[in-house]
Order: sequence, then structure tokens, then C-alpha cells
Amino acid sequence: MNDNYYDALELSLNDWQLLFAEWGEPKFRAGQVSQWIYAKKVFGYHEMSNLSKALREKLTGNVLMTLPILIKQQTSRDGTKKYLWQLQDGARIESVLLNHGDHRTACISSQAGCPLGCMFCETGANGFKRNLTRGEILGQFLMMEKFNGSDINNIVFMGMGEPFLNEDAVFSAIRSLNDKNMRNLGARHITISTSGIVPGIEDLADFEVPLRLSVSLHAPNDALRSKLMPVNRQYSLRKLIAALRRYRERTGERITFEYALIDRVNDEPEQAYELGALLDGLAPYINIIPFNAIPSRPDFRRSDAVRVKEFCGVLSELKIEFEVRRERGGDIMAACGQLAGSK
Repeated sequence: MNDNYYDALELSLNDWQLLFAEWGEPKFRAGQVSQWIYAKKVFGYHEMSNLSKALREKLTGNVLMTLPILIKQQTSRDGTKKYLWQLQDGARIESVLLNHGDHRTACISSQAGCPLGCMFCETGANGFKRNLTRGEILGQFLMMEKFNGSDINNIVFMGMGEPFLNEDAVFSAIRSLNDKNMRNLGARHITISTSGIVPGIEDLADFEVPLRLSVSLHAPNDALRSKLMPVNRQYSLRKLIAALRRYRERTGERITFEYALIDRVNDEPEQAYELGALLDGLAPYINIIPFNAIPSRPDFRRSDAVRVKEFCGVLSELKIEFEVRRERGGDIMAACGQLAGSK
């Protein structure tokens, strides 16, 4: 929002109510406009037929509808879609739509680039530009629904960036997605994935919307994790696991862990035993992710089927629940760790 105009997607339901009260309009107008935008994906005020002509003109003149511009859409052999968006200042981000047959999941970005520099992720290799606003976060999702002509069932904040380094905007966007008068997306259909930002995990435990939490782990000890994920030097595994235990105690929610298997880096059976010991008592669910090739790390390779089987065999022995994820979107650089937002 600048000095003269409001931005529609930056307004919460309460913001809309305050604006309409200032204009002398009844409170229910906020719900009407929100339904047009979030439920019907109608972004032109002139199409909002249950508003008076005078109000539609006033909205057009005073409340901008700032949406991301679609630069490129790609579709994978497996049906995964990747979207390259340009924002108002020229920054570019990517988001992904996963088609699971009976439901769809949107993988949303929270930052333009990423400051964390994880060795297995192309996003961080391209540097960090800025945080996204709540409107830019919402705009990705609403435009994906608009282009697909149907509702998307789930959102995962696993795109570009670390959500807990942009916590205020992410939480604000989630409140509007969950609000029954706006998008009305159930809390159980929203997941935040973090690299291990401990203050964010603590705040999520107190957040009024009971979201799902996923943690990008990728190593069972501090030495390796600090090498792969520099964030571990600030939030060590001891600090991270302690925060996750508190989160479990306060919420009762189960935590998912993401673990990308990299050939002869983190895929030894001994490391699987270490992983089991690290997560003991957390009742973890582990997503085993085949490493996805990225240009910045040509020396990293995906573990072969034998090594994956041996690693997972240890998890089975330890009675840890896991799933080996099927790669989606790798042929269009839309898989985990491949988003760059640069082309």
C-alpha cells in the first residue's frame, strides 16, 4: 500500500471492514468482496455484481488489485506444473502445482531467493533478493487456482525461501487462507516447511491456526548438517530437537521430516541408525526424497536403489515410519531443491 492506494490482497477481512466503515458502507461488504476475490477468483471490481456501481467505481479508484504476472508455465510428463511469476518490482519467483489424481497441492514461495545457502538447493545458490508480502504470497495461490479453473486442496510452504524468516507475512497470508469468509482452506491442509528456524517453530506452537509442520533435516549429526545446511551453525540439532519436543508437547501434532538422500554423503546405514537415535521419542514420519540434480552441485548424485533400500531397511528395523517419495517435476526443474526463479 502506498500513500494514495490500498492493495486488495494486503487487506485482511478486518482491514476490509475498517475500510468500508470509513466509507460509510455496511460491514457485510467486506465478506462480499472477499468472497469474490478468494472464493470465486474474480479480480475485477466491475464484475462484482452484488455491489453498487458507485462502490465498484470507488474500489477501482482506490484499491489496487496487484497480482503476479505469469511469465512462463511448464508442464511435466507427470502432470506437475511450474509457474514463473514476475512481481511488481521485477523480482521473479516460482511455484509448483502437484497433481495427485484426487487432489492437488500448491507449493508456494515465501521469499524471492533464499539466504540460507543449503548445498543441495538451487534456490539458495542464486542468492536472496527479499521477503514476499502477504499479498504476493496469496497472489501465487489465487492465480494458480484461477488458471486451473478449480480449487487447490492443499498448500505447502516448500517453494523458494524459508517461511519462518518471513513469519509475519506468512502467518498473515495463512489467516486469510483459513478464514471462512475468505478462502476457507482447512488448517489441516496447510503445511509449513522449515530448515530449522527455532524461533519460528516456537511461534508456530502458539499460532491460532493448527498447521502441519515439516522439517528439512537431511543429516543426522551436527558436523554433516552444518556442512550441508549453514543454518545449523546457528540452530544446532540440539536446539532444533529441543524446540521440536516442546512443539510436540504443546500441540500434540506429529512432525514430518524431509531427508534427501545424496550418494555417499548422507545415505550410509550407520547414518540411518544415527537418525533413529536423534529422533527417538518424537514419533517422526520421514519423507525420503531422492536427491534432485541441480546445476550448482554437479558433484552431488542421487543414491542408487540399493543404497536407498539399505538406508530404509534400517528405518524399518527401528520401526520408524517413512515413505520414499516419487520424484515429481524433475524434467522441468520443479522438484524439491530445483526452484530458481531466474528464467
